[in-house]
Amino acid sequence: MTAHIAAPRLDTAAPAAKRRMFPGWPWAAVGLAFPIAGYLGWAVGGPVDAVGAALIGGALTGAGLGAVQWWAARDALGHPGAWISSSAIGYAAGLAAGAALVGYRTDLGDLAIMGLVSGAVLGVAQGLVLARQGRRRLAVPWALAMPALLALGWCASTAIGISVEDHFTVFGAAGAVVFTLLSGVLLARFTRDSDQKAKTSS
Repeated sequence: MTAHIAAPRLDTAAPAAKRRMFPGWPWAAVGLAFPIAGYLGWAVGGPVDAVGAALIGGALTGAGLGAVQWWAARDALGHPGAWISSSAIGYAAGLAAGAALVGYRTDLGDLAIMGLVSGAVLGVAQGLVLARQGRRRLAVPWALAMPALLALGWCASTAIGISVEDHFTVFGAAGAVVFTLLSGVLLARFTRDSDQKAKTSS
């Protein structure tokens, strides 16, 4: 009799999951949330040409974006209340500070600076929430990336001719695409191990 020895099968599922480049299709909803949350904040708070308008509009916009981010990230961003509230407070304070710093001007350079400032404050607020919940692997890179991503978002929307002179609370579709793609890659890169463990245990 001839013995047939089966070659061991290699399980490639885990490495494939770890090499993922994007968190999945739900993260695309973040891109759709920008114009919706931005319009809501702008409609209620008014044009961002004063501190009060920036605080109200920024809070509503930040809360809307934070809620969609939390849903799309599939528990990677921690407790929903903490993430959404930090997004609202961080973006409100950041937008108010950034807009005031540039004198509420809407030139490309001014909007880039406003994005850097608002992103820095937002990133710190969200990063602290992540760190306090033990998600330190994501906390630092996420906080460091927010200033650049928001600045790039404003530059992208301005470059295609969006009416930024209307003093919106956040950039439009072009900037939303840039933010969604880059933040999605970042999220996938720094949450892939924890996501794989969650899938394995479930």
